[in-house]
Amino acid sequence: MHSFALGIGTQNTRGDWLEVYYPAPLVHPDDGLAAAVQTALEAPAGTAAVSFLPEDCAALADALQSAGHPEQAELAEALSHSRRPLVAMLLDSDRPPQTTPEVYLKLHLLSHRLVKPHGVDLTGMFGLLRNVAWTSEGAIDVDELPARRLKARLEGRPLSVASVDKFPRMADYVVPEGVRIGDAARVRLGAYLGEGTTVMHEGFVNFNAGSEGPGMIEGRVSAGVIVGRGSDLGGGSSTMGTLSGGGSLTIRVGEDCLIGANAGVGIPLGDRCTVEAGLYVTAGTRVTLIDADGNEAGIVTARELAGQSDLLLRRHSRTGRIECLTNQSAAALNEALHVHN
Repeated sequence: MHSFALGIGTQNTRGDWLEVYYPAPLVHPDDGLAAAVQTALEAPAGTAAVSFLPEDCAALADALQSAGHPEQAELAEALSHSRRPLVAMLLDSDRPPQTTPEVYLKLHLLSHRLVKPHGVDLTGMFGLLRNVAWTSEGAIDVDELPARRLKARLEGRPLSVASVDKFPRMADYVVPEGVRIGDAARVRLGAYLGEGTTVMHEGFVNFNAGSEGPGMIEGRVSAGVIVGRGSDLGGGSSTMGTLSGGGSLTIRVGEDCLIGANAGVGIPLGDRCTVEAGLYVTAGTRVTLIDADGNEAGIVTARELAGQSDLLLRRHSRTGRIECLTNQSAAALNEALHVHN
C-alpha cells in the first residue's frame, strides 16, 4: 500500500468533491491496515476512495484497533460525530491521480513532510480540481456561491470570500512543526516546508515545491522548485517553475545560497551560490566567465553552469554584461531568527 488516510470533506450539491481534510495520513502502511479497512468498509482491493457514514465508524475503529493502529482507530471514533462527508482513501501505488480525494491525499503527504517535492505523481491533477470559493463558511462551489451568499445575507450572517482557487491555504489543513509563516494565504496546500523554514509576508511557496529548511523565504518558490538547507531567497526574488516557462527542467537551489532581492533563477544552482540583487538568470542568458585573476575566460550560456557550486553571478556596473566569478563566501542565516521555529 502506497498511502492511506481517513478524511472529512466538502461536496457540492451534485455530490462532487470540492476538498478533503486528512488529519493523519500514512505513507507505506502495513498490509494489515489496508485489509482491516477493506473488510470493515467492504471496500474493493487496490486504489479506492471509499465514502462511508458516521454509523460505520465504530466497526472501522474496532478493525483498526485490532490491526494495531490505535491512532487511526481514535481518529475513526472522532469521525463518528461528523456532519460532513467522510472518505477512506487507499492508494495501492503511486499512479497519476484519478479523483479529487486522491489529489488531496498526495497534497497532504507533501505538506506533512511524508514525501518530498517530486516524490509523488501528480500528472493530470488540474483537471480533477474544481475552482472553489474558499470562504468563512468553508469551501463552496463557485457556481453555487451566489445562492449561498444570498442565503447568508438573508440570515444576517457575513460570508467572506478569501480566495477563488483550485488550492486552499496549507495552514488550514496542516502546520508542520518548526516553521513560521507571515501570511498563510501565500503558502498553498502541497507545499513542503522543512523544519526551520521561515516564509515572510511577501514570500510564496507553491504546491509540490518548498524548502528543506532551515531557510528564509522572502521571494517566490514556484511549483516544482526545491530550496536547499541554509539558503535565503531575498525580497521579491523569483524561481522559474515547471509551470511558468521552465519546461520539464527541475529548478533546485542548493544549500547555503543567496538569491538577492528582486533577482531570479531559471537554472538549477549547486551549493554556496549567490545571485546579485536585481539579476534574473535564465537558461539562455549569456554569461562571461571571470577567472581567479580577474581575467575574462570565455562566454557561455547559463544552462552550461546549471548545478555547479560556488558561483557568484553579477551584472557589471559599467558594461552591463553578466559575469560569473568564484563565490568567496556562502550565505549564512541568522540563527536567532530560526531558533524558536
